[in-house]
Amino acid sequence: MPVSSGLRPEPTREEGLSREQAAGLLAEYGPNALAPPPAISLWSRVFAQLRDPLVVVLLAAVALTLATADYADAVIIGVVVLFNTTVGVVQEVRADNAVAALSAMTAPTARVLRDGTEQEVASADVVPGDALVLGEGDIVSADGILLQAAALLVDESTLTGESVPADKEAHGPDPEAARLRAGTVVVRGRALATVTTTGSHSALGVIAASLHPRQQMTPLQKRLAGLGKVLALVTVGLCLLVLALGLLRGQSLELMALTAISLVVAAVPESLPAVVTLGLALGARRMATRNAVVRRLSAVETLGSVTVLATDKTGTLTEGRMLLERVWTPHGTVAVSGSGYEPVGEFLDTGLPAGPGLTDAVREVLVAAALCNDASLVPPADADAPWAALGDPTEAALLTGAAKAGCAREGLVLTRPRVGEIPFDSLRKRMTTLHSTPRGTIEIYLKGAPETVLDASLLAEEPDLLEQARTEAAALSAQGYRVLAVAAGSRTGLPEPAGASENGLRLLGLAAISDPPKEAAEATVRACRRAGIASVLITGDHPATARAIAVRVGILRDDEAERPGSVVTGQELAAGQVPDVTRVRVFARTTPQQKLDIVQAWQARGEVTAMTGDGVNDGPALRQADIGVAMGRRGTEVARQAADLVLADDELTSVVAAVEEGRRVYANIRRFLLYALAGGAAEIMIMLLGPLFGLALPLRAGQILWINLLTHGLTGVAMGAEPASPDAMHHPPRRPNQHVLGDGLWQRVLRLSILVTAVCLGVALWARHTGGPWQTVLFLSLLAAQLGVAMGLRERVLTRRNLSLPVAVLTAAALGAAAAYVPFLAHLLDTTAPSWPDVGIAAAAGIVAFLAARTESRPAKSTGASSKPTATPRPDHTPVR
Repeated sequence: MPVSSGLRPEPTREEGLSREQAAGLLAEYGPNALAPPPAISLWSRVFAQLRDPLVVVLLAAVALTLATADYADAVIIGVVVLFNTTVGVVQEVRADNAVAALSAMTAPTARVLRDGTEQEVASADVVPGDALVLGEGDIVSADGILLQAAALLVDESTLTGESVPADKEAHGPDPEAARLRAGTVVVRGRALATVTTTGSHSALGVIAASLHPRQQMTPLQKRLAGLGKVLALVTVGLCLLVLALGLLRGQSLELMALTAISLVVAAVPESLPAVVTLGLALGARRMATRNAVVRRLSAVETLGSVTVLATDKTGTLTEGRMLLERVWTPHGTVAVSGSGYEPVGEFLDTGLPAGPGLTDAVREVLVAAALCNDASLVPPADADAPWAALGDPTEAALLTGAAKAGCAREGLVLTRPRVGEIPFDSLRKRMTTLHSTPRGTIEIYLKGAPETVLDASLLAEEPDLLEQARTEAAALSAQGYRVLAVAAGSRTGLPEPAGASENGLRLLGLAAISDPPKEAAEATVRACRRAGIASVLITGDHPATARAIAVRVGILRDDEAERPGSVVTGQELAAGQVPDVTRVRVFARTTPQQKLDIVQAWQARGEVTAMTGDGVNDGPALRQADIGVAMGRRGTEVARQAADLVLADDELTSVVAAVEEGRRVYANIRRFLLYALAGGAAEIMIMLLGPLFGLALPLRAGQILWINLLTHGLTGVAMGAEPASPDAMHHPPRRPNQHVLGDGLWQRVLRLSILVTAVCLGVALWARHTGGPWQTVLFLSLLAAQLGVAMGLRERVLTRRNLSLPVAVLTAAALGAAAAYVPFLAHLLDTTAPSWPDVGIAAAAGIVAFLAARTESRPAKSTGASSKPTATPRPDHTPVR
């Protein structure tokens, strides 16, 4: 697509383009649409799954077993690889389809002037030079410059993060006020604009194009890659040692080669990919039931590794809807309860219902604010839908407050119809309306910014009262509220001109409005703090608003908020005034690039970052973070495509649930590794040490593979579905650079393997001493010991959750007994039916291993977490400027 040079055509054509001109420009500049993400072929998805290091080891094991004509084991390992690949690919395709269904970023149609008449066209057909017609509720389909505007208010939060809509005017002193950007929403007024840039050249498209694909491996992939290399080297080395020692003892090359290969298969936990995939798939399914779409399976585990949660404000921590929260009058102040635009709430004075006098004063304020108002409330279409609003969100908040006081605007206008008005504009910063009454008088209502309304030229009030109101307005503004002053007056007749009515008015009070935190926001931040995860607020909003929200949700404590540098602005970042951004918890007035830089700074320190957001301005940071979390309902298409996890219901609590799921997955992986590696190491040590005690060939290849099938195949996979520990979210996150066998896990593997080796060799020596079939008894005791370890490592042995594990253990035990008593299997595995005392002593080995595993499972509850948080605020934390 050719790149536009400058603003072409010049924004002076109010009559629009002809149909022929529009067709030519469409051919030149291309459709007004963001470039779709490149399609990922099925084979690319499959290949990505097969590149997993442990899957590569398994494929090598398949080749070895085929080379030795061990087709049964080759099929078993192949099924594990097939299962792992299929589940991963299916989840990715399903998630991509779900995200596509949520896509609704740009308006499907737009109104333009073509051939001198207004026409509706597909938004993709809008071209530079088009005259774009805009009204309340329209989504701006392309960047443009205003030609005409009347009381225009535009919500730009998706691009800037600013929660308060911006006033726009066509010919004002500020050129920025005349610019419109694609993806923003007209909340009030009407306009005519000339389109300047479209598609990928628009402000929205430039940000979308900056989203480079994520290349880094996830924490789990890094840990398993390192584990795969270590296992491959150690296992091959030990098995070659077994091969060499067997040959030195005079065993045949064919027998020892088969035995060595069997030990390789036994020592490598080939069920690990299946355990990982099953755990991630179950986590993704649990998240789906909570309206969270996991786009990549690994994202579930990555959240379990998160040490820093960076979050946007508007629509993420906050509701994304303005709410009247406080009303000040000369008689006192009330707090207003409720949420959203639903007209249900109370007026509270220090936590108790306000008295009659104060309630009447507040009602006067709200009646005036409801009549001096151009917005409207929209009741829900069904019981589950929320109340909505048309028009300026600030005015809608005032309407909601008035309705809570029993003063719905619909009833007020019946007795006091509007007969005149002076509209709001960015210079006057106030609005005045005139209303006739049944008594024949004219009521005047005015609302606006305190700095313009609290003036002696407008209000006939004592200087002390005006000063008190100014002080209160400043205090409310410092707390992050948008403050409006409300005044009223009365005349005997309609003033001429209307501007003559703006004097001698009476101050009614102040209305404090904000975009309040979501109900779950404070609990989410508190849960993150308890789990050792540092919360960071990054927003494009005003510093005072950012500070107030950070205090209300718990990102900043009250004492921290008062310190210099507790909130850093994008201007300070650009000027290099912040030497260490990782010591700051709140960032305001940030650009998309600065959000990206902040995330990269945390990553450079070695932290695992999660970023939540919903706007186009959040896209680069969402893509850069180790895991991006986008809001699905309010979120933009750019944010959804950049994210790994999409919250379809915009509920931030799902992030905490996902962290818990990730920790559960990782805990189960470590539990399985403790179980599988201890069993595999015991098998190798038995093969190495057995001959020293006179057991020439302790186990045959078929017996090793049968044990491996029953323990890794059935029982091992069932371990991946174990429930989360009740205290999983009461531990700090594991260190980002910690090995998957770290935090003492390899020591526990060593202790358990030594115990299992000692117990099983002791049982075998006892059986040989008593004249029993010692090899079969060793086979049964080793199987029983590994099954005992599986049950002993459970968080709660008798829990009814994940009944598949005890069922798998019982099934494996039954199949192990069948190997000794079913003639066909006995012949295949070269076993002999043991006596009941021999069976009893083998079962005793399982009980001993169970008790040992119960002891070893206690330190594992930390799931490898570090002893202290890596990214939580330090006690001596002082923000740096």
